[in-house]
Amino acid sequence: MTATDQPGPIRVMLVDDHEVVRRGIVTVIDSSDALKVIGEASSVTEASRRLPAIRPDVLVVDLQLPDGTGLDVMRTAREIDPAQRMLVLTSFDDDAALRESRAAGAAGLMLKSARSQEIVDAVTAVHEGRGVWPADHVEDGPELSDSDQRIVELIGDGHSNREIAEALGIAEKTVKNRVTVILQAFGMQRRTQVAAMVAARRRAGWKPQ
Repeated sequence: MTATDQPGPIRVMLVDDHEVVRRGIVTVIDSSDALKVIGEASSVTEASRRLPAIRPDVLVVDLQLPDGTGLDVMRTAREIDPAQRMLVLTSFDDDAALRESRAAGAAGLMLKSARSQEIVDAVTAVHEGRGVWPADHVEDGPELSDSDQRIVELIGDGHSNREIAEALGIAEKTVKNRVTVILQAFGMQRRTQVAAMVAARRRAGWKPQ
């Protein structure tokens, strides 16, 4: 493989209305050879105007914006590209922010007070399809039936739909349908995100009821 064949850095767009904070985050992201900020915006309006042309690999967005919220930006991004990968970077770490971010399709939430390397790692993880949520909130999420919770755990164990169907004694099509519902409930796009969430829960000592 030649140097020109090497994949480029992960292209990041940052949306934050505080210029000083935004410049600091840009510096953090650009400090990694694997990441590059290729677009910035300070409002919902500006982000919505720039997103179609920029098409970032990862959208990093603050929740508090002068003309709306980061949720508005994420919804617009998903309309443009349903597979858009998104990370919330905010000063507020509460249950409502987590639930709303998940519902809007974010793959994770990080505090602006996080260390530089943690932010870099979070952007990289989101690009790879992994979820990034605060450890003390890993058990937050929608209420699931016992059978759906069992499916979540089996996904976390790395089982395919066919293997889950065999384990639960149900049709594979039923499992496929329930996985779709589970993904929607968590605001996720891929089962790898569910697996990552289960892994984070287990590291934090969470046990299914």
